[in-house]
Amino acid sequence: MNAFTQSVASYLPKGRHLAGLIVVLIGSLFCLWLNTGLDTWTNGRIVGLSSLTLAILVGMVLGNTIYPRVAERLNEGVNFAKGQILRLAIMFYGFKLTFTQVASVGLPAVMSDALVLTSTFLLTYWLGTKWLKVDKQTTLLIGSGASICGAAAVIAAEPVVKAEAHKVTIAVATVVVFGTIAMLLYPFLYHLGWLQPWLSAQDYGVYTGSTIHEVAQVVVAGNTISPEVGDTAVVTKMIRVMMLAPFLLILSFALTKGSSENGEKPSFMNRVQQVKVPWFAFIFILIVLLHTWLDMSEGLENAMVMLDNLLLSMAMFALGLTTHLSAIKQAGVKPLILGAIMFGWLIIGGGLINIGISFL
Repeated sequence: MNAFTQSVASYLPKGRHLAGLIVVLIGSLFCLWLNTGLDTWTNGRIVGLSSLTLAILVGMVLGNTIYPRVAERLNEGVNFAKGQILRLAIMFYGFKLTFTQVASVGLPAVMSDALVLTSTFLLTYWLGTKWLKVDKQTTLLIGSGASICGAAAVIAAEPVVKAEAHKVTIAVATVVVFGTIAMLLYPFLYHLGWLQPWLSAQDYGVYTGSTIHEVAQVVVAGNTISPEVGDTAVVTKMIRVMMLAPFLLILSFALTKGSSENGEKPSFMNRVQQVKVPWFAFIFILIVLLHTWLDMSEGLENAMVMLDNLLLSMAMFALGLTTHLSAIKQAGVKPLILGAIMFGWLIIGGGLINIGISFL
């Protein structure tokens, strides 16, 4: 009980966190306003450039100019936003999902999501670590973002992978760049008629939801064809997002290195006991269940979604503040190459997976 109390208490900000949290809050509110403003000013032409993307970009600009001068005073609050607020945001992400959504698109969408997720992550890991020699943490983060839900998956995997800030930023950059390209490319290929011989409109929606990185990008790519296709694409994407929690649990177990004092291989139960389970993933699943079963008012549901958007933006803004361009430059072009290869895999490999499932 004492350990539980301490864990809960760690999510309550202290006085030393206040200055940094205020700065992060103001910055994230600005990015949320800017995202809405850009959508209005451009008549929706750059939808898909989410508030998360803007938050990390604006944070990086400030983090490499003004922030270093005041970092000593703000660091504790900024780090609190990168840690505890990030975990809260992942938990509250469950208010955007219901298990009812899974049933509405059927088994083909679930199969497509599962196969695309598994193949993309494993292929990313193999290519990144064995061929391109990208460091393990960056590879795991890029794989998480490409295979599940873009920037949100990257920052959700960060506590499990325990990556440095600049590596998280590199991974976010790759999924943002190639996800944005996919958002524009998919409808273009569909309107050219290249996909119709293989995929019906409904199948195209599943293909879009199972292979494009960000939720916002899926919304654009699906609704460009029709509202019905857009609905299918978004629900498929939401199923993919729901796989985030079990993915994090499996990743946490896989990253736990068993060891014993006498050098013998530890038993399965010993390994289980050593796993540092991201317990916030369990709360994420619990919130999805509650959101499915409880009759929430529309106002309360919208409020929780808005709160989650704010918390995610705060975490991304804090991440940007602590990311230094010099560290990104040291990473070289290999992470970008890895992201490009996986972008091609999602289009071609993901397409083949969806075509195969559509014939079942």
